[in-house]
Amino acid sequence: MRDDVQAKVVMMDAAIAPPPVLQIAGLRVSYGGRTAVDRISLDIWRGEIFGLLGPNGAGKTSTLHAVESLIRPDAGSLLVDGVDVRKEPLEARARLGVQLQASSFQPELTIFQLARLFAGLHGVRPAPGQLRDGLAAIGLGEELGRRYKQLSGGQQQRLALFIATIHKPLLLLLDEPTAGLDPQSRRQLWTRIEQLRGEGRSILLTTHSMEEAQAVCDRVAVIDHGTLLTVGTPSGLIEKHRNDPKVLAAAHGDVTLEDVFIGLTGGEIRD
Repeated sequence: MRDDVQAKVVMMDAAIAPPPVLQIAGLRVSYGGRTAVDRISLDIWRGEIFGLLGPNGAGKTSTLHAVESLIRPDAGSLLVDGVDVRKEPLEARARLGVQLQASSFQPELTIFQLARLFAGLHGVRPAPGQLRDGLAAIGLGEELGRRYKQLSGGQQQRLALFIATIHKPLLLLLDEPTAGLDPQSRRQLWTRIEQLRGEGRSILLTTHSMEEAQAVCDRVAVIDHGTLLTVGTPSGLIEKHRNDPKVLAAAHGDVTLEDVFIGLTGGEIRD
């Protein structure tokens, strides 16, 4: 194909392709004199599971908080489905679902009461039986009358994810969604996250588990000290960095995503 024809084809493909669900450009966040996020730029596409990886204090949560409009960045732009987060925070937030690492739901309310409460807060009016059917689909159908404080960690996380998606958001933000869960509960949440992707949702998640990132994420970004270090598919990053001396020093056998992570961010413990 001639170069000029090929260029036209690329331009046509770009013109008809849907825009990113989330566009982060030149994001900078600081607290006092400390820079938490330093000019990060990322695009997240429709139907994509994107992992934001980094040590403690790397800037992951600050990035999520900026997307949620919980903090005002010093510089940069944030667009959720084309809506400017800084100019129209309520419009942008309506397109988001958020699950935090530790959800602070009212402990005395039952599963069904919480689901009905948050459906109302999001302006959702489920058809009769829809909430019950949805909760049954995630294995909580027999627990509707149990109080939130009586649930196991896995049940709490499944309920939190259900509530975060009750209004069918375009973009779901998950902050370490499987932290502290046993392997069975973790795998159940992985399956649910993949189902949400299959429904056309986009997911931005933070995790300290390289196994999780490699298993469920289409692409990942590694950040440290607020700076974007690398971005790509898990297998692509392994291939890209497999001959880096620092990565090889961290490896025990075949290079893994965790070896790449350690090689890029260092081996010291972060508190």
